[in-house]
Amino acid sequence: MTDTNPGMQITGKVMQRVRERFAADGSGHGIDHVMRVYRMAVRIAEEESCDTFIVALAALLHDVGDHKLTASGNENHREEIAALLDGTGLSNVQTNQIIDIVEKVSFKGNGVEDAPMPVEGRCVRDADRLDAMGSIGIARAFAYGALKGRPMFDADKKPGSHDNFGDYKKSNSHTINHFYEKLLLLKDRMETAAGKRLAEGRHAMLEAFVSEFLLEWDAEK
Repeated sequence: MTDTNPGMQITGKVMQRVRERFAADGSGHGIDHVMRVYRMAVRIAEEESCDTFIVALAALLHDVGDHKLTASGNENHREEIAALLDGTGLSNVQTNQIIDIVEKVSFKGNGVEDAPMPVEGRCVRDADRLDAMGSIGIARAFAYGALKGRPMFDADKKPGSHDNFGDYKKSNSHTINHFYEKLLLLKDRMETAAGKRLAEGRHAMLEAFVSEFLLEWDAEK
């Protein structure tokens, strides 16, 4: 039976476009990541009793135009998102709401406060951050580091502080520093009840991994 729910039809159309857009990504930000964030964001949104349609679309589009995935390193969310939503029948208000979430969802630096967002945006941001934690987060961190040619670890290079987005974008430190500069900070930046609850176990895994990694690095275990 064909689904006649307009919201589901639009979500399905955007999902297919996003699958094509991210099909060849090997940075840890591919369609597998997008779909995990989508499923988690909708799950959180259902607990928060908010607009799951906007959450679903923003989650599917959350990495479109991200600086990590553009050749220039600059962000260009608006035009790409508008193109992916073309012909879906969304209102300008809905489109702008989605673009606003995408523009604010990413981590901008450990010294930069998160931009305020409505509950729909907080659902997407928490879902995205949960996927940067736990076993999946560990795997993604090393996949991205390898793609960028970064070493796994360098004891002489200590974690840095990034007080603005420009400095954060330019950082090319080793992957273990990324845990201290971002991943281990995410638990305390969760904003939804589900995000806070789910972050506990994933954070514990990050801590255990880093501890074990450093012991093995120095051949102490």
